[in-house]
Amino acid sequence: MGVTSIFPTAVAIESATPANRDRAIDVIRIASLIGVVAGHTIMATSMIADGVFTWGNLLTTSPVFQALTWVFQIMPLFFFAGVAASVGSWEPGGSWGGWLLKRCTRLYRPVFYYLAFWAAALVVLRPLLPTRVYESIAGISIQLLWFLGVYVVVLAAVPLLARITTVARFVGSVTALYALIALVDGIRVHDAAWSALGYLNLVAWLIPGMFGVAYRRRLFTARTALAVGVAMFAVNVALVWFGPYELSLVGIDTQELKNMMPPSLLLTGHAIMMCAFAIAAAPAVARWAGGPRVWRLAVIGNSGAMTLYLWHMPALLAVHLAFDYLGMDRWPGQPNFWTISAAQVAVMAVLVCGSFVFLRPLENDPLPLWDGGHVTRAGLRSAVVGALLCVAGAATLAAAGWGLKDEGLDYVLVVLAALVGARLLARDTRVG
Repeated sequence: MGVTSIFPTAVAIESATPANRDRAIDVIRIASLIGVVAGHTIMATSMIADGVFTWGNLLTTSPVFQALTWVFQIMPLFFFAGVAASVGSWEPGGSWGGWLLKRCTRLYRPVFYYLAFWAAALVVLRPLLPTRVYESIAGISIQLLWFLGVYVVVLAAVPLLARITTVARFVGSVTALYALIALVDGIRVHDAAWSALGYLNLVAWLIPGMFGVAYRRRLFTARTALAVGVAMFAVNVALVWFGPYELSLVGIDTQELKNMMPPSLLLTGHAIMMCAFAIAAAPAVARWAGGPRVWRLAVIGNSGAMTLYLWHMPALLAVHLAFDYLGMDRWPGQPNFWTISAAQVAVMAVLVCGSFVFLRPLENDPLPLWDGGHVTRAGLRSAVVGALLCVAGAATLAAAGWGLKDEGLDYVLVVLAALVGARLLARDTRVG
């Protein structure tokens, strides 16, 4: 079976694409996820010694790799593109819960399969692996879901973000959040007793959403966006040079003040910079996406974005475990490090492409008992459905930090209960 028989042709996709489709957003969204998958594949290291599975990262070995995170930490662009793509569908006064449920239906559909896979896999692996290898795998299993938890909460805020209709509102909103994060960082850096206050900085992920709204509303030009990006880059460099912030924008064990979780002022500035550069580049990206072949790849990629994002992690863990047990640890300083690295990248390319082809239908085909919910009118039921989905998002973020073990299992149960509750309240298919 050829690729053309599995996916629509370029001609079919082109004819089905509305003339006013913003192709740049679709390209930015899928490119950001591909960048994440490639980054994880290239940077991950592991070894098994004395019955302990150690999951590492090349970022710990070189400042050069840490500096590259300023290019490859592109998750803010997914939030930017997601809000830019969805804000136009929100109608003031509409059903907030119904609107959010429609988006969560697509987002969580493959997650149910993903959780079921890991539940079965861990049951099988538990008696087969040493305890400290199993515990590491269980802890890593759902780490990637942090993004989904944050994204759901950002989407829940779209009705509020949609009120950004002027340059003054946009600048005021971004400045206010940036100042809040600076204040929180100032407190927690100088007094370790207030370290938990840092989780208030999760509001940083609203800023890419604000840029998404500003982009959709055409609140500033590409030239202005480029100037903002350059200025923010200079500020970020100053924060590292003169401040307490460390270079890597991805969390590593050696960091005293992590930039990623909770988000720091440096990561916030990076998000601003990346979104500004994306807006500056959008006209050129749109022209590039005008080519039928490029657009076909973008459309096909976005049709399985969650599949690509979720399932590359089980593949990556399987590859590392297999290589480790074969005595070919990918660890800095080990013999044949680069040969092993090239082999792992090649195997991952095959596995990721294969999982995308065969598992993409799980993301697109309706899931019985989950798909089909509607809340068409604003009101109490709509508000409760929306609130339950926010609880599911927050619990998803918390569960990702633990994995499928210990407190993580409790948080997963909260996720499932909140999703089931939201769906039961939306069981009437056409009434609000």
